Amino acid sequence: MAAVEFTYRCDTRQAKRRPHPVDAAAAQARLEDGNRRFFEAFKPAARGLRVARQHVIPIDPADLGVAPGTRGAVVQRPFAAILGCADARVPIELVFNEGPNNLFVVRIAGNGLGADALGSLAYAADHLRDYMKLVVVLGHSGCGAVAAAVDNFLTPSQYFDLGGDMALRGVLDRLTIVAQAASRRIQAEFGRDIVDHPGFRDALIAGATVTNATLVAGMVRRELAKRHGKPPRTVYGIYQVDTRRVWSVDGASGERPGLSEPPVGAAAVARLAAHLVRSPRIRVPLGRG
Repeated sequence: MAAVEFTYRCDTRQAKRRPHPVDAAAAQARLEDGNRRFFEAFKPAARGLRVARQHVIPIDPADLGVAPGTRGAVVQRPFAAILGCADARVPIELVFNEGPNNLFVVRIAGNGLGADALGSLAYAADHLRDYMKLVVVLGHSGCGAVAAAVDNFLTPSQYFDLGGDMALRGVLDRLTIVAQAASRRIQAEFGRDIVDHPGFRDALIAGATVTNATLVAGMVRRELAKRHGKPPRTVYGIYQVDTRRVWSVDGASGERPGLSEPPVGAAAVARLAAHLVRSPRIRVPLGRG
């Protein structure tokens, strides 16, 4: 495979600022298109090329304070806020093909909604609402926090080893409840004996990752609605570390590339859960693919 060069290009000769999305749908489309570009830079079809492939991410000079006539601090104007995991394998701006001042990024292990994370998103919704059109909760495959919570759920005795580590327990406690919910749904679909399948742990991690992202996205939407009545549109996605693709489960159509809204109401939750347990992410580890 030839080299792939990622270039952040800032051209101070630009006469106009790079336009921001005008609404939530446009913001989501831009993020999805950006991830598609990132994904396609490494597509297998490109591996036979002998010349370097150049992947350019444009940067608005004004967003770095280097545009002609720019003085003072740059105005913060992200078009989306993203609550992601602290995992170093998930470079959020790069994943979405964006540069500085485009995304308001909050990162915490397991992309959980603690007080600090919620406060940061609330700040963005309060003070950046003229620019911010979308809120994204981004989980990812192979999440260590989710895997640890699944292991605590499957082997409860391990939980006591945490002892007085209250900081770590605070992260895992929220995720262990999610693992329990995902386990119940998988067992309802495949029977209680499925817990003895060697692939059950992997399937449960995948299910808990999606469940966690949808639940957190729903909580973000509710909490911001309390402040603003009509909060920015909130969506979720899962970044697949090995393929670099963002995907989600839509309650109406099932698994799809890109981002989806979290379900609202018990019926919508049930529809999404049904699509999730029938997804290859769950069925393949359980030998049902």
